[in-house]
Amino acid sequence: MEKKLYVGSLSYDSTEDTLKEAFSKAGTVVSATVITDKMSGRSKGFGFVEMSSEEEAQKAIEMYDGKELDGRKIIVNEARPMSKDRGGFGGGGGNRGNSGFRKDYDR
Repeated sequence: MEKKLYVGSLSYDSTEDTLKEAFSKAGTVVSATVITDKMSGRSKGFGFVEMSSEEEAQKAIEMYDGKELDGRKIIVNEARPMSKDRGGFGGGGGNRGNSGFRKDYDR
């Protein structure tokens, strides 16, 4: 069964190809994704790698967690599934009296 890994503290120079190449040393990489900012296109400094098996995922964690990739020590662990309370607009402070929409769109 495929296993998805979270890869954090990535260098802004790291690419999906970089992740695929590195993690393929631990086994078969099903997919590799670097998360980017929609507006700027710049990396957000983290991504996901999907390995083809639980064993290969564990090997990748052992090989790369706390090790250097593209000049930065990266964090590698099992990705947590998206939960219903994550996503959307996020939590935070109070409303501060406005809806967050421009007045001409509130109509």
